[in-house]
Amino acid sequence: MLFTIIIFILVLSVLVFAHELGHFVSARVFGLRPKEFGFGFPPRLFGVYKNKEGRWKKIFGKEDAADAADTVYSANWIPLGGFVNLGEDDLNETGPDSFAGKKIWQRAIILSAGVAMNIVLAAILISIGFIFGLPRSLDNIPPEASVTGRKIQIVQILPGSPAEKAGLKLGDVIAEIDGRRFDDYRDLQNYVDGKVGKNLDYKIERGAEAKNFQIRPEVIAETGKGGAGVAIAESGIVRYPFFQAIWEGIKYTALMTWGILLAFYELFKGLLFGRGVSADLAGPVGIAALTGQVARMGFAYLVQFAAMLSINLAIINFLPFPALDGGRVLFLIIEKIKGRPVKRELEALMHNIGFSLLMVLVLIVTFRDLSRFKDFFLRIWEKVVS
Repeated sequence: MLFTIIIFILVLSVLVFAHELGHFVSARVFGLRPKEFGFGFPPRLFGVYKNKEGRWKKIFGKEDAADAADTVYSANWIPLGGFVNLGEDDLNETGPDSFAGKKIWQRAIILSAGVAMNIVLAAILISIGFIFGLPRSLDNIPPEASVTGRKIQIVQILPGSPAEKAGLKLGDVIAEIDGRRFDDYRDLQNYVDGKVGKNLDYKIERGAEAKNFQIRPEVIAETGKGGAGVAIAESGIVRYPFFQAIWEGIKYTALMTWGILLAFYELFKGLLFGRGVSADLAGPVGIAALTGQVARMGFAYLVQFAAMLSINLAIINFLPFPALDGGRVLFLIIEKIKGRPVKRELEALMHNIGFSLLMVLVLIVTFRDLSRFKDFFLRIWEKVVS
């Protein structure tokens, strides 16, 4: 349990800190003086700042930096990323170095910079990962790439198929069938096609676990051939030369971002047409459990997972919903169209309502996570009490 908690805190801290750093750097570029830039979340442990005489001073706890001439840089007790106080909710600050005193397009960039930084972080993680090796599909791999650890992985399962009934899952690795190992997915498909109606013994690798399943192939209507009802792909650990790794990292990040956007589109379309929320939606508890599981698969998998989370954080934050960065940008667009700002009190109220609704959603998803990952948490509880 301690391992899972530590890894989750480290990953979340990096993602959140990068997001807030994007806001902070862009604010300074446009001459805005953020009130505070903190590592971790309050309560404050200590902070430093320059006073009006240009001297560095320290503050502790809730002590006020009354004579601050610049941003307070603080370390805080809750080690989850960081925060930046831009003063965007301060109704009385309208000076040239305040958030409200900046042009609309400058404020939009400042609010969007956190999202952009999360995308940049994902590209950096993927690029570094490709230098040392990352797991990915081997389709269209250039000849310059170095591939190790080849395996055949399940990438799709047909509803009602023998594979689904047996309990196979996306991401499972087919290690053996009837004691035979296959280096080429076409050989595996041909073998299964010739065994229609017969029970086959599948050895499946799922994370660090090895599981055995008995599956009887049948003729699949979509292909007209015998199969278990899965789509498979060859995957492996792929490495690139330094400069090519950077380029491939940028391309892979773009493809991953597009894929996640499509997933969100399908999610909202399902909600709109009454099909409900996808069962794959996870909250903080679910993400913590998944982070621990991925970390045990190896550092390369954790890097890839962190990059995916960073992109998810960026997209969610840019949704046009009050309290999120996208919601604040939406109010700026309304201000531009109207020619005057939305009443600050009304905007603050909308953000507070939005934040409350988000917290309710987090609680709902957390209860679902506790149900979905109950076996994981039961194992943790057994270790604690034993």
